[in-house]
Amino acid sequence: MRLLRRVFYGWYVVAAVLVITTAFSGFIFYNLSVLLAAFVAEKGFPVALASSATASFFVAAGFAGVVAGWLADRIDVRLVIASGAAIAALALASVGALDATWQLFAFHVVFGFAHGMCGLVPVTTVIARWFNVRRALAFSIGSTGLSLGGIAVTPLVALGVARYGLEAMAPWMALGLLLGIVPLTLLVVRPSPQSMGLAPDGMSRAEASAAPAAASTPLGEVLRHGYFYAISVAYLFVLGSQVAGIAHFYRLANTRAGAETAALALAVMAATSTIGRLIGGAILLKVRARLFALAMSAMQAVALAGLAFAHDRWSIVVGVTMFGLTMGNSLMLHPLLLVERFGTRDYGRIYALSQLVSVWGLAGGLPLVGLIYEASGGYEVPYLTIAVTSLVGLAALGAYGPHGVATGVRPLAQAAGPKSQGWRRGV
Repeated sequence: MRLLRRVFYGWYVVAAVLVITTAFSGFIFYNLSVLLAAFVAEKGFPVALASSATASFFVAAGFAGVVAGWLADRIDVRLVIASGAAIAALALASVGALDATWQLFAFHVVFGFAHGMCGLVPVTTVIARWFNVRRALAFSIGSTGLSLGGIAVTPLVALGVARYGLEAMAPWMALGLLLGIVPLTLLVVRPSPQSMGLAPDGMSRAEASAAPAAASTPLGEVLRHGYFYAISVAYLFVLGSQVAGIAHFYRLANTRAGAETAALALAVMAATSTIGRLIGGAILLKVRARLFALAMSAMQAVALAGLAFAHDRWSIVVGVTMFGLTMGNSLMLHPLLLVERFGTRDYGRIYALSQLVSVWGLAGGLPLVGLIYEASGGYEVPYLTIAVTSLVGLAALGAYGPHGVATGVRPLAQAAGPKSQGWRRGV
């Protein structure tokens, strides 16, 4: 009787990342809306002021991602994630004591910076190193926590804040964040398969040696390549439209069809986001990431346009189902497109710089929808606007062929040839 083959350790890393992303999405990203409401209700900050402070969170997170990407190429990436989580926990523990405007902005800047340090840049760097062939599936499973956090963690936090108040819940939120990230990061995550004497995807050393070396482009050359800017601009519009749609969706559904429909639609959105990401990971084993990204961007535009004119319960649920299926996939595809085209050599810094471009879409989409709503008196024009901006992102990505070359245009730089994928210190 033959012994069962041992599970490749990379899948344990993916499982740990799933819990880590659940923690930082639940206690940080989705928790921003809970904190905003508490700052207004308990602390008396004006809505516009609290919203502006939230926008500073995204800007700080974008710059922190650049720092995290640079550090991940130089030291053990686990230290980057754990230190970011510790700083975020300390900031979260302080929210009950905030009572001045400067403190509100300082909190969001520090909280955003910490999120960038423990967020998608370092965790996707780890997964990218552990997998080549099954990278898309690993990305989809590990990033499922981004939806699970909004389903399993944030509602409990919101209930606690509503019942006991922000000051009483602050230390418990901080503890949950810390325990959800730091132990698994230090005890389970490993920075690369090479650090354990393994090869990506569980290949043997002989198989890894026989396999052709994957092309990997240095950062300096990437920054001279038009495809990097096409992806960055594409996801500035795609993710900016997506976050703006999410942020205003509850109010859209509530004002048009009531609180019961709004709650149902939010649950559908969270569920379809999780299901869509897992389905997307399986599809990406057979379909090129760029083609799938184009399809998801088009589907997002259609869904947002449909929501612009959805006024009854079932049209809202249908629209949000279509929108939810694109949500997780769009977020996953951004780093996947970059690592598929440019390799893992400088991936952390490449993704961080691209994310720094796209974060301005996140920071700008929210107030844009609000301003257009005030000017037009409804959500039809705002949601049609972000449907159009989704198509702008589609056009930016569609202008480049499957190999990252603009149709009829000479690339800014040729992709690097095959190189050995040596790892730096701490890997």
